[in-house]
Amino acid sequence: MLDTKKVKKKDSQLVIRINSTERDQFVSLCEELDTSAAREIRRFIRQFLAKQGEDNN
Repeated sequence: MLDTKKVKKKDSQLVIRINSTERDQFVSLCEELDTSAAREIRRFIRQFLAKQGEDNN
């Protein structure tokens, strides 16, 4: 059975500069929570975009 959801290809990067201590704490916490830093950043971006879309309507 094929999944009918369209898989969105990750084809772009976003480079950010942050404090190394904050980065290390964030990555460590993500590992403790069995997730990845990239996954959590993507989740934040999606939530942020959704909320901004709601606020603009």
